[in-house]
Amino acid sequence: MKPWDGIISAEEQRAYNAAGFGRSSGIGKRPALLIIDVQYRTVGTTPAPFWDAIKEFPTACGQVGWDAVAHIARLVALFRDKGWPIIYPYVSPKESFDKGRLAEKVPALMTVARNGYDFVEAIAPREQDILLPKKHPSAFFGTPLASYLVDLGVDTLVVTGCTTSGCVRGTVVDGFAYNWRVLVPQDAVYDRSATSHAVNLFDMASKYAEVASTDEALTMLQAI
Repeated sequence: MKPWDGIISAEEQRAYNAAGFGRSSGIGKRPALLIIDVQYRTVGTTPAPFWDAIKEFPTACGQVGWDAVAHIARLVALFRDKGWPIIYPYVSPKESFDKGRLAEKVPALMTVARNGYDFVEAIAPREQDILLPKKHPSAFFGTPLASYLVDLGVDTLVVTGCTTSGCVRGTVVDGFAYNWRVLVPQDAVYDRSATSHAVNLFDMASKYAEVASTDEALTMLQAI
């Protein structure tokens, strides 16, 4: 079962397959792990259902975020053991000059308490990791991410975090456009909408990335 089964119809999946979408392009030999926006503002300070989590942070995704954190932690452990790079693209506290279209579209993002921007402790960065503040959905837009990846000799991006339909997707599409191989562990990304999560995973799997479970991703990575 894929996350999109039951949401994307069998006929639509058949149409994509008939057109040749969704072929595997594999992964390379020098991966980097991207952990996007896994901050308390996106999960809440303690595991809770969505409607409880948003009482603390309106931007929280609730339990699905905490479920993903557990899978991200498994990937972090492997990357630390292998000495592979871990990069944290993250949103820093919003300032008055950050308003723009974002404040008009999603005003709640402008009022997050400062502690909401802290990294979730279970997967928090260490001294050797790369912190990458960003202002927009894609981790590439207006940041030196591409330069860091070239310097590190990275050929594969393992993209985790949130939201599946927003910053994860934006980063995956841009990474693909730069010709990096991209792997998305489907249970290590999260979204407040189960439908949007599933549809975007389907689209990424069809066009831009390898999409697999964390178990499958770990097997692929351990074989390097």
